[in-house]
Amino acid sequence: MLDLAFTNNLEPNKGRILLSDPFMDEEFFRRSVVLLCDFNEEGSFGFILNNFLPLNLRELGPNFPDIVAQLTIGGPIDNDNLYFIHTLGDKINEAILILDGIYLGGNFEQLTQLIQEDNSILNQVRFFIGYSGWSKAQLEDEISEHNWVVINLPSLNELFVDKHKHTWNSYMERLGGKYKIFARSPINPSNN
Repeated sequence: MLDLAFTNNLEPNKGRILLSDPFMDEEFFRRSVVLLCDFNEEGSFGFILNNFLPLNLRELGPNFPDIVAQLTIGGPIDNDNLYFIHTLGDKINEAILILDGIYLGGNFEQLTQLIQEDNSILNQVRFFIGYSGWSKAQLEDEISEHNWVVINLPSLNELFVDKHKHTWNSYMERLGGKYKIFARSPINPSNN
């Protein structure tokens, strides 16, 4: 039976996932999984979920806390800034609701204080350097050209706990059919 979260050909929307075409040659988006944080008539933006950096937040600069957290390159735009999503809701002032249970940003000092009080909170937060963005109608055009497959977010657990570089392969495998074949193909088909 097909997992309903993995029904493809959905319309892009806030809180949905974009899976890149398996042969996309664009460096930032090659085999990427993107969480759409906003989608409207003016454009859209989100974060790549599976492009990790092994850094401590302190390594970003002296004003950052000494927190060991998995960082992700969220995309090619605004790489000088740190962004975060979380499930902490109203515990973080100024957080913006993306989807039930998932929030964008908010008061960074509150977040670091909560983490220092209880390190397990890191399982409810994702940090990103930069973001991915599309201008008006750009994402829709890319989807119509089959550069992206749109799916529903499978689960909060997969978003916040199961963080690994093989996420794209796992999602493609679960879509089944031709996507299952794509999941097993090498990045460079000549390496087959």
